[in-house]
Amino acid sequence: MNSRFRYLTFSIILLSAIHSHVFAQEAITPRPSPAAIVTMKYDDTYVKLTYSQPHKRGRDIFGGLVPYGHVWRTGANEATELTLTGDVLINGDTLKSGTYSIFSIPQKNQWTIIINEELGQWGAYNYNKEADVMRFDVPTQPIQNTVWEPFTITFEQKNDTADLLMMWDKTKVAIPIEFLKE
Repeated sequence: MNSRFRYLTFSIILLSAIHSHVFAQEAITPRPSPAAIVTMKYDDTYVKLTYSQPHKRGRDIFGGLVPYGHVWRTGANEATELTLTGDVLINGDTLKSGTYSIFSIPQKNQWTIIINEELGQWGAYNYNKEADVMRFDVPTQPIQNTVWEPFTITFEQKNDTADLLMMWDKTKVAIPIEFLKE
């Protein structure tokens, strides 16, 4: 009986150690689509965009991995989030300061950009159209001679205006932003 107890105790300790090691390895393994943050500032208005960067990895992107005509989280993992400390004009319409999710509906020649007030969403699985703050279309632009391996979002700022650029594979869209003067 004593040897059974020792065997059972040893087995429990061994399984616990293996279990702890496996979960510790998972905790330090980087995500295949790493998080990225881009920022810009004009006067008192600070803009921060948080997203995850999926990579091409030889796949067909738009019309393939990201199907045309479907709501996309505009990145990977959690939905992309935009935070503003001041009001701005986006595509000519006022967006109040706050934090929003950004979704998109890619098409071959244009994307529908969606600014949505529901936060903390994983993917676009629970996207709620009723929470849309604004929607607008922007044309796609081909990227020549370059393949953007990771999905990349950046700002191209020119004083009180900027373009929010989204680029992946051979496709780019530009979203016009204008800082409002107080």
